[in-house]
Amino acid sequence: MKLQATRKAERAVGTNKEAGSKEPRSQRKRMRRHFRGYIKNRSQSCKERSSSWQEIESRPLHVVLGNEACDLDSMVSALTLAFYLAKTTEAEEVFVPVLNIKRSELPLRGDSVFFLQKIHIPESLLIFRDEIDLHALHQAGQLTLILVDHHALPRSDAALEEAVAEVIDHRPIEQKCCPPCHVSVELVGSCATLVTERILQGAPEILDRQTAALLHGTIILDCVNMDLKIGRATLKDKNCVEKLEALFPDLPERSDIFDSLQKAKFDVSGLTTEQMLRKDQKTISRQGIKMVISAIYMDLEICGVLERSSSPSLNLTPAPSIHPNLQAYLQGNTQIFRKKLLPLLQEALSAYSDSKATPSGQHETAGVSGEQVDKELDGAGALLFPRLSQDEEEPSLPPTPMNSLVDECPLDQGLPKLSAEAIFEKCSQISLSQSTTSSVSKK
Repeated sequence: MKLQATRKAERAVGTNKEAGSKEPRSQRKRMRRHFRGYIKNRSQSCKERSSSWQEIESRPLHVVLGNEACDLDSMVSALTLAFYLAKTTEAEEVFVPVLNIKRSELPLRGDSVFFLQKIHIPESLLIFRDEIDLHALHQAGQLTLILVDHHALPRSDAALEEAVAEVIDHRPIEQKCCPPCHVSVELVGSCATLVTERILQGAPEILDRQTAALLHGTIILDCVNMDLKIGRATLKDKNCVEKLEALFPDLPERSDIFDSLQKAKFDVSGLTTEQMLRKDQKTISRQGIKMVISAIYMDLEICGVLERSSSPSLNLTPAPSIHPNLQAYLQGNTQIFRKKLLPLLQEALSAYSDSKATPSGQHETAGVSGEQVDKELDGAGALLFPRLSQDEEEPSLPPTPMNSLVDECPLDQGLPKLSAEAIFEKCSQISLSQSTTSSVSKK
């Protein structure tokens, strides 16, 4: 592919592939000025250029790269900063935002998927790490990297460090890991805040509602709805959100967008088991040993079931807990063991599953009295343990082996004391019994 063909592809932003017709030049210009038009243009251009590395002529590609976690802040910061740089650079430079994950991993970021759909940015227009060979570009001398929302590359990308031209981050810097380039680091609640500030100071006229909505929602999510009690939001975060709202009064209410993004972030519906395990996966390794920890988020209403239980009654008393999401109890009835709680827990999980399957989203026990709930729980216990009743709380167990040294085993007291006389008497009884049986059989 020649450079002329590449530039021609970059100019073909307004081509309507679905309709199969060309749009007027004025409409193409308007589209090019907007965020979605920029993303579409760069996606087409980058994919065409990456199709044949040997034929690319020497023109640097400026890649804006987020961190490997690729959370909402990282994704939005990369997209919007690349948009800003493309609009404010006079030279014919190409700025491309790259999401630092495989395309197949995007469904694991529920808040990102939700927000892209809400802002009307098709996923097909995005460029992912497995779709562009940064190392090949670097070896060809055609790569410049701009890091956002991180300042250190992993070991697998150590060779790319010399291509880093700028860093924008909002977390404390690690001097040993930071590349020798222009570094802009400020401890704010969201990296999107720093991108917003740069746009507002450098070229506020390029902001459209789509870009503003991306930045606005991301800052609000990162700063926990600007809650002062949480302490994540700084004065700069607050000012940037207020300026975006002043420029675009029709932006969603803060609480609405925060609740929507927070809900989408922890939504695992539609994910496979493997995806759920990978969604919040953390990996650590030491001396060749790798350990992986995963978390699955579910709203389990176990506490209420245990508190209401009357058969058996646990006599629970709430105890202090060091974690806000952990409820601890002191159990007054110490005669109740874990196996007796199994029917209660099984029913609670079943009720949770049923509520998720209910179209209205309400629990099937809604409007039912506590007494009826307890009866249903008791019924579930009877199904799980048919022999479990009021008179016989314990399920029947197999008899204790007599050769086991456990409580109440005859061998606990030692072997029985036997005398010679007792042995002879026992043998005589056996002989007499056998003689009697033989006589009866002959008759």
